[in-house]
This record gives sequence, structure tokens and C-alpha cells, in this order.
Amino acid sequence: MDQGSIARILKQVSGGGDEIQQLQKALLDYLDENTETDASLVFSRKFYIAQWFRDTTMETEKAIKSQKDEDSSEGTHHAKDVETTGQIMHRAESRKMFLRSIIKTTPSQFGTLKMNSDTVDYEDACLIVRYLASMRPFAQSFDIYLTQ
Repeated sequence: MDQGSIARILKQVSGGGDEIQQLQKALLDYLDENTETDASLVFSRKFYIAQWFRDTTMETEKAIKSQKDEDSSEGTHHAKDVETTGQIMHRAESRKMFLRSIIKTTPSQFGTLKMNSDTVDYEDACLIVRYLASMRPFAQSFDIYLTQ
């Protein structure tokens, strides 16, 4: 991955939130800006929102399950694990709120929230998609599958 380009995109994208959320917003803005030229981008945009929401839900469920498994196997409660699970839950809730706000935004309202069209071009959008895909669990474990 071209970390320099990712850092440049993050610098150009305005807004708070974590790195993943900023990249997701940049990609959604790019898809929204180009829906007039390619109608399939509307479906791509909806797919990404749904997939990210699902991923966030799955991440939360895994954190809760791992906490319960550790509690039942050890019988003691570790403050560090609780803090980590709490952080995951907080991050997941902020991502869900972000995605809900994007879903609730109508196209006319989204036009006022758009960033400049110069911020993300086609190559940057492709890079963002590859970067976000590399963060998914399957992509991270793909080397393990190949090794086995």
C-alpha cells in the first residue's frame, strides 16, 4: 500500500473520527459525486455502507464473545481486557452513528456536506478501496491460508 498517498488523502479530507472513518467518508463522497456518470455507483455506495455496518456489528459481537469466553475460562475479570472491549464498543458505536448519519442524509442534503471534487480522484478511490479491503479480517489472514 502507498502509505504516502493514504496520508495525503487523510490530510485533504476534513472531519474528525478515526482514519478508517475518514477514508470511508472520502470514498462515499467520491461515489456520490460520480453517480451522474455511472448509475452503478449508487448501488456500490449502498453496498459499502451495508458492508461496513455489518463489519462493525461483527467486530462488536466478537469482542463481546471473546470477553465472555475469557471470563468463563479464567473466572477473573481483567481490567485491561474490559478497557480494550470498551474501546472496541465505543469505536463501533461511533462508526455505526457515522454510517446511520450517511444513510439518513438525502442526496440534496449530501450535496452541502460534500468535499471538493478535487480531493479524491479515481486512482485515490481505488487506493482507498484496496486499503480498506486490506483491513478486513479475511485479507489479513490470507497469508496464513496460503502458508498452510
